[in-house]
Amino acid sequence: MTQFGQYPAPAHVIAHVSDTHFLGGERPLYGKIPTHENLIRALAQLERSGTNPEAIVFTGDLADLAEPDAYVRLREIVEPAAERMGAQIIWVMGNHDERLQFATELLGEVPVRGAVVPSQDRVYDINGLRIIALDSTVPGYHHGDLTDDQLVWLAGELAAPAAHGTIIALHHPPIPTPLALMALLELRGQDRLGAVIRGTDVRGILAGHLHYTTHGVFAGVPVSVAAATCYTMDLSAPRNHLSGVDGSQAFNLVHVYADQVVHSVVPIGAFPEVTRFTDTFLEQLSAMTAEQRLEAFSRKMPPRASQAVEVSAPAEVAAQEA
Repeated sequence: MTQFGQYPAPAHVIAHVSDTHFLGGERPLYGKIPTHENLIRALAQLERSGTNPEAIVFTGDLADLAEPDAYVRLREIVEPAAERMGAQIIWVMGNHDERLQFATELLGEVPVRGAVVPSQDRVYDINGLRIIALDSTVPGYHHGDLTDDQLVWLAGELAAPAAHGTIIALHHPPIPTPLALMALLELRGQDRLGAVIRGTDVRGILAGHLHYTTHGVFAGVPVSVAAATCYTMDLSAPRNHLSGVDGSQAFNLVHVYADQVVHSVVPIGAFPEVTRFTDTFLEQLSAMTAEQRLEAFSRKMPPRASQAVEVSAPAEVAAQEA
């Protein structure tokens, strides 16, 4: 495809999905939220775009009550779509998940009978981009934390840089939240995590948990939180209210370039189309020189004065000016 701007195609594209909160038997969450349909729609939009991400990262709270059949249904929905797009699936533990069901139903592992299921930390090599799935959950609680053993393990993994750097994916984001009640359930001991990743090749942190899209910087590393596909928190609700709403669900696209990582929000749903530029229009632009493209697409024109431009704009541009 023709490079129109200053940047080449990204080295990697990742889809970032969070907080699906599936219930067994495809029951709607809170009796109202069609969690399964929301995720199906999100994956359909992703597939329709032709983006074909190399990986789809799910940052926790995959099942609301950790019911085995909820995880089974999640796999039934995600795996065929991921296979068609050629994407690696990366599951991350959330506070609503349980390690036994997570390991058994999603990863196909059979834990030793009677043994304590360890934290579900994994490392993935996505064509030179290292993605570390970090289990920030605390058994029996909803807040997050990391053990000393996990931090030692993480430091060991980060000791040698990856070819294209590292992205860490965890459920509890290491950034502040304006929601007072959610702050009670934040990731604890964040300074310990910061000490491990500061100065390493970590280029980004993906997280969930908050049920709204937000961004920040932690230990010099950009943090991107994806809104839930189930329901979202209303940040415009009265102060000190914690209000979940059936709206603004979204997933993110993560474009990794040589020198930066870009996060874009994709709202879930069907919306009225008010304008369109098609493949034909892009083909016409591709056939032009760089200077002709600026004249055809960038130059401002007085109303109904498109004929004053030396290089005739494609019909679709003229239609926009009409």
